[in-house]
Amino acid sequence: MASPAAARGNGGGVLEGLYKVVMRRTPVYVTFVIVGAFVGERVVDYGVHKLWEHNNIGKRYEDIPVLGQRQSE
Repeated sequence: MASPAAARGNGGGVLEGLYKVVMRRTPVYVTFVIVGAFVGERVVDYGVHKLWEHNNIGKRYEDIPVLGQRQSE
């Protein structure tokens, strides 16, 4: 009877490849997590900012032309 590892074949999988590249060594894994958190935070921040601008067109301070201007006497 063949073992489960032999039954899968030599191809491996995505998770096995990820393990071999990233998770095998602790310093590489920690760097991957920190960089992933930083990049993920930037992507979420950008997306929320664009969504906020899209939903508030015409209501923002920058969109109102009379604010910040002096009245002429």
